[in-house]
Amino acid sequence: MEHEGLIRLGVFASLFALFAVLETLAPRRRRVQGRRRRWLTNWAIAALNTVTLRLMALALPLLAVGAALDASRLGWGLFNRVELWPWAETLLAILIFDLAIWAQHLVTHKVPLLWRLHRVHHTDRDFDVTTAIRFHPVEIALSMLLKIALVYALGPSALAVILFEILLNGTAMFNHANLALPRRLDAALRLVMVTPDMHRVHHSVHRAEHDSNYGFALSLWDRLFGTYVAQPEAGHEGMTIGLGWQDDRPARLGWSLSLPFRKK
Repeated sequence: MEHEGLIRLGVFASLFALFAVLETLAPRRRRVQGRRRRWLTNWAIAALNTVTLRLMALALPLLAVGAALDASRLGWGLFNRVELWPWAETLLAILIFDLAIWAQHLVTHKVPLLWRLHRVHHTDRDFDVTTAIRFHPVEIALSMLLKIALVYALGPSALAVILFEILLNGTAMFNHANLALPRRLDAALRLVMVTPDMHRVHHSVHRAEHDSNYGFALSLWDRLFGTYVAQPEAGHEGMTIGLGWQDDRPARLGWSLSLPFRKK
């Protein structure tokens, strides 16, 4: 769709700036590492992810939005064979995509090879808006392949795919923000969506806690499938974030990118 990339970039940049300011004004936890080096590393990883997707666009005929247009042209996918009101189709597609992302996230914790990639995200020793963009490029590529396959299977509109991408990026930045929400607001919001306090549990150093709360947008799936943990055992101020590397290595770009290929 025309200007789709610019629209998504504008929304992403605006939300990132908003959450970065809010977590500076009302931080939930003290940082354990300096912001500058961590942010440079996390942004560098995000830039490499963008390059990875651009290279995939050269190697593959279509990525997610293009796949939706192609599926519509070919008549492929569930929604191209079932008549639904456009708003109902869009809503249902977003729900299915969100469930798929939840399931994918769970699998990355359970399959050892995928966990080696995904733990790059979890090694971040602080938890803030830049953690939302810290994913290994290989994991991003695999995630895009899964998304393309799901688009062809479902046949959603290109608009539904764009709206879901915006929702996913926005909620990921929100629930990774180091943001202190009033307790009552957090309790009300997490009935529907994943809040920073809910997702922070998922970044605990303890496996019983980081193997929980897999949702990015809706909190429904964790409650439904029994993977919801309300609070960390040590409390949000006392919990340790990250994995076993409690030093400066996770803030280094080379170390972070090579982590999946290390023996330990």
